[in-house]
Amino acid sequence: MTLLPHIAGRVFDAPLLIARAKLDTILGVLAPRLRGETLPFGAKPTMRDYEVRNGVVIIPVVGTLVRRTVGLEAQSGLTSYGLIAERLDAALSDNAVKGILLDIDSPGGEAGGVFDLADKIFAARKIKPIWAVANDEAFSAAYAIAAAADKIYLSRTGGVGSIGVIAVHFDQSVAEADAGIKYTAVFAGEHKNDLSPHEPLSDPARAQLQAEVDRVYALFTKSVARMRGIDLSAVKATEAALYFGEQSLAVGLADRIGTMGDALSDLTKKIARPSTTTIRRMERKENPMTENTQPALDMDSGLESLPDLAALKADLKEEARTEAMAYVAEVTELCQLAGAPDKAAAFVAKAVPAAEVRKALLESRAAQADATAIAGQIPADTTPSAEPKIDTAAIYAARNKKGN
Repeated sequence: MTLLPHIAGRVFDAPLLIARAKLDTILGVLAPRLRGETLPFGAKPTMRDYEVRNGVVIIPVVGTLVRRTVGLEAQSGLTSYGLIAERLDAALSDNAVKGILLDIDSPGGEAGGVFDLADKIFAARKIKPIWAVANDEAFSAAYAIAAAADKIYLSRTGGVGSIGVIAVHFDQSVAEADAGIKYTAVFAGEHKNDLSPHEPLSDPARAQLQAEVDRVYALFTKSVARMRGIDLSAVKATEAALYFGEQSLAVGLADRIGTMGDALSDLTKKIARPSTTTIRRMERKENPMTENTQPALDMDSGLESLPDLAALKADLKEEARTEAMAYVAEVTELCQLAGAPDKAAAFVAKAVPAAEVRKALLESRAAQADATAIAGQIPADTTPSAEPKIDTAAIYAARNKKGN
């Protein structure tokens, strides 16, 4: 039994969140075979599987993304939203897992199911840190998933974006007429025969399909804006373009340029560090009289097994210095990319969050030219005239105060 009818039903006349180049590849395979030819599947591809490294689970998001695979996953390299969700649930319930890394290499796929998965990932960030790597592609539906993560890394050759929706109607009526074939539909209900592949697309049917494309586009753009913390207008201004390298950082679609190894290393370090809350709890155990609501501790309760608080505090100070320097570097890079290196010192002095810096720079550029041209107008080799002297401890303290 051929699976072509099922595949065609999910490709044609349905909103898709997929990069145009990949869609054309799929159409090139399907279109010639819709008149009885079989669809030859290749050998089962080598797929990256579920991995755990130093407390971090790596979840692959690869190939064309679909709601359900209906037995096609092994043959065609599809990945279902259901499978990704299952792996996410397993990682969240595993006490040995402290962080989750999404390894993304996908042109996108079906609209159905992707926003539910993105919302699930976004909510799960409150339970465990979830990062993503565009390694190399995170386009359309794949970017909807990446945007739900706490942080997005991008390989040097990787790309993100394609925040748009597309639907294709397959009209084979001319080919059928040339072959002497004619289909006659008998139906009840004015729109029952809309989108038939055996006749040209009617104006009412086109309007109906366009309305659905617009509806899904609104879901997509609002989802990215909410999860990435950027203005909806800025998301729409990308006009479904593809962004690579530093351009992705400039428009706010990625956070860092780095490899899969970089992201894994950074996330491993993050989950290995004790939180401020953990330190405070340890301090209360060490000094029970400072917390009137807490009963005195039994000296045999295992305090001797607690970590060295002085060493932990020293680690936190070093972490603060490292994060402050990373913050300064990120703000400086954003200002350089936006052609406004002179603004970096002011942003840093006020400890303005990087997301707000990016937003302010985008708004400033938009006042001079259309927002869609931002990436192309950013100078590639602008360097600051002098490296500012930074009090990293003061910066980190200011950022903490601002967060409280």
